[in-house]
Amino acid sequence: MPNTKLLPVLDTEPCCPPLTERPFSAEEAETAARMFKALGDPVRLRLFSAVASHPGGEACVCDISDVGVSQPTVSHHLKKLKEAGLLTSERRGTWVYYRVEPSVLASMGRLLTAAPAGG
Repeated sequence: MPNTKLLPVLDTEPCCPPLTERPFSAEEAETAARMFKALGDPVRLRLFSAVASHPGGEACVCDISDVGVSQPTVSHHLKKLKEAGLLTSERRGTWVYYRVEPSVLASMGRLLTAAPAGG
C-alpha cells in the first residue's frame, strides 16, 4: 500500500493573505503550493472546472470524465484534487459525486485578489 499523506480540506478561513498583501509565511506558502500544484496539471484543472461549473455545484464522475484520458487516469486526478483539499466526494450507489466546497472557491478568490491600496 502506498504511503499517502492526506491533506486537510481548506476551511472557511483564507489559507493565505492576498499575494499582494505581504510575503507568505512558510506554512502559508506550503498550503498555497499544494493547491497550485494540484491545479497545475491541465487535466486536473479541466476536471476541477467541470465540477465547479456543473449545475447544482456537484458532478457525477460519469458526467465529467470526458477529458481525453482513460477512466483510471481520471480517477487518479480526482484523487489528487481531493488530497489537495480542493474537492469532496460522496458515493451514491455505483457513482461518485464530486463537489467544490464554496469555502475553497472563496479562499482561492481571496488569495488571488489584490490587497486594498493604502498605507
